[in-house]
Amino acid sequence: MRSVSILSSAARTARGSNDLFEKCRNFTRPRDLQDAGLYLYFGVFNDHKGCAPGEIRMRNRKVLMFGSNDYLGLTTHPKVMEAAIEAVRRYGSGCSGSRLLNGTLDLHVEVEARLAALVHKEAAMIFGTGFQANYAALSAITDKGEVMLCDHNLHASLVEGALRSPARTVRFRHNDMEHLERCLENCSPEEKVLIVSEGVFSMEGDLADLPGIVRLAKKYQARTYVDEAHGIGVLGATGAGTAEHLGVLDEMDIVMGTFSKSLATVGGFVASEQAVVDYLKHTARPFVFSASLAPASVAAVRAALDIIREEPDRQRRLLAVAQRLRVELRARGCYVLEGETPIVPVVVANELDLCRLCKALLEDGIYVNPVLRPAATQNLLRISCTAAHTDAHVDRLVEAIIRLAKKLDIPLSD
Repeated sequence: MRSVSILSSAARTARGSNDLFEKCRNFTRPRDLQDAGLYLYFGVFNDHKGCAPGEIRMRNRKVLMFGSNDYLGLTTHPKVMEAAIEAVRRYGSGCSGSRLLNGTLDLHVEVEARLAALVHKEAAMIFGTGFQANYAALSAITDKGEVMLCDHNLHASLVEGALRSPARTVRFRHNDMEHLERCLENCSPEEKVLIVSEGVFSMEGDLADLPGIVRLAKKYQARTYVDEAHGIGVLGATGAGTAEHLGVLDEMDIVMGTFSKSLATVGGFVASEQAVVDYLKHTARPFVFSASLAPASVAAVRAALDIIREEPDRQRRLLAVAQRLRVELRARGCYVLEGETPIVPVVVANELDLCRLCKALLEDGIYVNPVLRPAATQNLLRISCTAAHTDAHVDRLVEAIIRLAKKLDIPLSD
């Protein structure tokens, strides 16, 4: 029998600060919030049985969901669900291999071609998650002696990709084209440059100045990378995202998107010219050494793309709901950040006040996400609208926010 050595309690105590787990035991923020009755993370949701559009079941009761990124309301669309079920019947539950070897299905190839066409690029490649797509692409496409110029407010997946890259990384002030140009001017003529931005910034919901980025990229011969996680299906005449909405889609060199928002499942993609995609397919380690995305998810994306094309009213409804919510909240004195996307952030200056308000809303039957610094530059009640929401839902949410903030003496004005 193999012998096992287990440290006694006394031995562990003797190790003191040399214990690897000491930092874990000293991480008290979750416990502090739990002790205050304000821990709001890892809530358990149940199925959608008996729920109307815009609702979810939580703790065996129905809750109005204003915290989901299911912008077009497609995760429970019958065509999407049936497509996923049929893919399991046809292909099984997984591929049990990487795309490089035995993990490429005809389904992957078809959907990659459709995604590339959507964002006006020659080719696309599918990843297991959106985080993986950004991390893999940025870490592989840049090399030592090159530079990434990154917007200060980038998503963690982009930041991690930049940190993993051997390239030099410089962060320019959020959406500040003057600062970006100074950063470009400071790059040596020998350094190849990639400018990285989100299209819709995920926490505050504002749009990148993509026309400004394109103008500077052309002037300084830089390449561009845009994360359209929150833009695909939401903005643009065909739902291709922020770059299409702002008229610069053809000028973006690399477009990334996720499936976990408007495309109703999990996964992500990167699209660019054929040579770039071929390079990434063979050098992006998280892609090469990961099993391929399950058939059910790929089929769900294909069905979601069909619905985006066939039901454009979903996009119009989504943006109208979000705009109505902004107007109603501002009319009642709330400090709502500027934007034109489904993300409607209300500033709540104090962290504990934000948690108290979110808890009260949940007890009132409405789920909204609390976003605490440093995840955003300010503490935010981050409201996510979907095409499933109605005017009555908006009215109920606004009334609850104002009533509960007043009851709890929580200021919501600037």
